[in-house]
Amino acid sequence: MKKITIAIDGFSSTGKSTLAKQLANHLGYIYVDTGAMYRAVALFAMQNGCINADSFDKQTLINSLPNIKLQFKFNTDLGFAEMYLNEANVETEIRTIEVSSFVSKVAEVSEVRTKLVEQQKEMGKDKAIVMDGRDIGTVVFPDAELKIFMTASATTRAQRRYDELVAKGDAVTFEEVLANVEERDYIDTHRKDSPLVMAEDAIEIDNSHLNRKEQFELVLELVSEIAKTI
Repeated sequence: MKKITIAIDGFSSTGKSTLAKQLANHLGYIYVDTGAMYRAVALFAMQNGCINADSFDKQTLINSLPNIKLQFKFNTDLGFAEMYLNEANVETEIRTIEVSSFVSKVAEVSEVRTKLVEQQKEMGKDKAIVMDGRDIGTVVFPDAELKIFMTASATTRAQRRYDELVAKGDAVTFEEVLANVEERDYIDTHRKDSPLVMAEDAIEIDNSHLNRKEQFELVLELVSEIAKTI
């Protein structure tokens, strides 16, 4: 089967990363979680006093970009690559509600997006890659052979995120998580630089009522159909 580029975009907590990992493992492709990259930059901003609940010093973050080194390192025990920020494994830290509350604001910064998009394009130059995020099919890989746009109701997505955080032991309320989901939706779809939109040639999948197996099989069939035509 000929190698292709698979771009998966969509709203937060739609299971983009889960699907992307499944596809990459099944196809033997490289998987890149671009959301983890933006989360790592947001964590850096938090750790270095660039952003908090009351203020956001964008210029200091921009000036610090040359000092931010992002890497994915494969964890054989987990079966996927984890996010490293300046040589430190931050996979757990970047998944907290605190980071979630700032990541969309950080991702609005054009200089941040430029830096990360350049890295993402380089990662996918040889195809055989599955990448998920907000602007993969529109900006990073506009020529991707398969573009998926994932969506679900805000309530459904908030419940999924809430269950995930509670399972990890985080002290959060459903209302807090729902508010975060809705705020991120607004910021992601209204930012000036690379807003979240569905590419014209993307296939929309509402997975509100699909389980992981059904979703995976649906997209895998799409991969097979496209691979036959190129």
